[in-house]
Amino acid sequence: MKNKAIELTTFKLNGFTTQQFIEANAEIDAFLKRQNGFCSRTIFELKKGVVYDMLVWDSTEDGTNAMHKLMTELSDSVVHDMIDQSSVSWNIAPVEHFVNLYNSIAKNEKSA
Repeated sequence: MKNKAIELTTFKLNGFTTQQFIEANAEIDAFLKRQNGFCSRTIFELKKGVVYDMLVWDSTEDGTNAMHKLMTELSDSVVHDMIDQSSVSWNIAPVEHFVNLYNSIAKNEKSA
């Protein structure tokens, strides 16, 4: 995970539930899977009414390029209308530290 980038977008929805938003994202998910450097996407609601959309990319450049491409190629997607655009906060940064239980287990099994 180190040497990857995390994209985190937070926003409120315009009268929709998080589940409705997720269901409407099939087109976006398919688009993301075709982008260079895409690793994963997770959507969740941490605070009531605030949606967190977290993506993992191979680099900040890959994530930034995909965001610009998405806003152009999928500008007519229904998901944009579901989002209160005035509440959007988009950020991307390189991962600086990562600890993974599975890597620890694999190392311990090799040394046993």
